[in-house]
Amino acid sequence: MVSGITKRQKQLLQIIYDYIKNTGYPPTFQEMRDKLGVVSNQSIIDLLTKLEKQNIIRKEESAARGIAILPLGYNILDKPPLAPFLGVTSAGLPIQTLEIPGEWQSISKDVSQLADRVFLLRISGDSMINAGIDDGDVVLVKSQKEFTSGDIVLAQVEDEATVKRFVSDDKPPFIYLKPENPEYEVIPFSNAMRLEGKVISVLKGGYWKSVK
Repeated sequence: MVSGITKRQKQLLQIIYDYIKNTGYPPTFQEMRDKLGVVSNQSIIDLLTKLEKQNIIRKEESAARGIAILPLGYNILDKPPLAPFLGVTSAGLPIQTLEIPGEWQSISKDVSQLADRVFLLRISGDSMINAGIDDGDVVLVKSQKEFTSGDIVLAQVEDEATVKRFVSDDKPPFIYLKPENPEYEVIPFSNAMRLEGKVISVLKGGYWKSVK
């Protein structure tokens, strides 16, 4: 057990994990009070604050259910990490993402690049087949702000989303999104585009595989 974590803190951490896994959402204060058998919100606040200070959870103050378990928390519980399943995105022409609220999926501990902000998307289309990402595959996306040429990214093109390879080159079109299927054309980068995250793994045959 991590130095400093108490039995009561671990009990609350387990409650949070089970609630997310079973319902798709973190618990409210009332739900945590009921499960832990306490009567005051302050008791829950104190426990959450201590867990956050030890980098076991992250709290989003702007969200009513804004609690996320960090990698250390999963190690303490010896449980597989959970990631939100946000919906469907395109590996073809850009399409609007379809949100599926309340659906979470366990992800293997062998996903070594797991960060505290990851989510799952199901791929629609065949533009990334030469990168090993096929129609219907589930990919693990890590939210980040900096990208390297060659990264496979989730990009917002105006109000639509697509998965492509990000390329920064010294010849026209210089910066663009490249499909991994010769039947599709590159998409020159514009001010209307925004990179949302890096695709780090794809689920194949029940196992997570790194993408290159």
